[in-house]
Amino acid sequence: MIKSSFTACALVSEENENVILVDVDKAGKYIVTFDPLDGSSNIDCLVSIGSIFGIWKKEHTGNATEADCLQPGSKMVAAGYALFGSATAMVISTGCGVNEFMLDPAIGEFVLTDRSIMMKTRGKIFSINEGYAQYWDDATKEYIHSKKFPDDGKTPYGARYIGSMVADMHRTIKYGGIFLYPSTSKTPSGKLRLQYESNPMAFLVEQAGGMATTGETRILDLVPKGIHDRCPVVMGSYHDVKEYLNCRAKHAK
Repeated sequence: MIKSSFTACALVSEENENVILVDVDKAGKYIVTFDPLDGSSNIDCLVSIGSIFGIWKKEHTGNATEADCLQPGSKMVAAGYALFGSATAMVISTGCGVNEFMLDPAIGEFVLTDRSIMMKTRGKIFSINEGYAQYWDDATKEYIHSKKFPDDGKTPYGARYIGSMVADMHRTIKYGGIFLYPSTSKTPSGKLRLQYESNPMAFLVEQAGGMATTGETRILDLVPKGIHDRCPVVMGSYHDVKEYLNCRAKHAK
């Protein structure tokens, strides 16, 4: 459908090793990247899954090439995701805030249900796969420990991890908190894909007033070298992510 829409010139999918170039006579000016089924390993147990997409604009008038798909996230013109759970939601941004739509099956249309979403500046939930704790660096270990065992007498953060980035990030955007898929000793370059997972979510998070980083660099500033590049991910409420970065800075000394 996208290839025949006369709007896109190149597509990047998690399911395809190479860039999908649209025929010149049908090519438009936009580059679309997408993870068509995020969390697919959860299908059999009926956990919420989704689709993630990002859109860039080709910066010249010539034919599209793979190089056009290697722009940083800061040049995105739109991003969003669909969440398939107890309801079907679509969360999108064109760079002017974040809006949520819900599918109304009675009329077969998506209805605007939450306009100009803004994340809480601090949440009460952390989301990370603690099964990999032995591979974390000391900064990540200390940060998560501080959320579970706060030494200031405050209530510990709740732990929520679904294993589907769309579902975990939808909760983080709606309720606040922090989502982490950091670098580890086993995956020092991270595991999540930059162009169709990390960048679209980082775009949405920043549009909603949050922060998205690798732990070292703003995600939207990364320049990919390949269409399937990976990166570490830490994103969510501004003060939660800032606290994580402060913890990393302390360990870097």
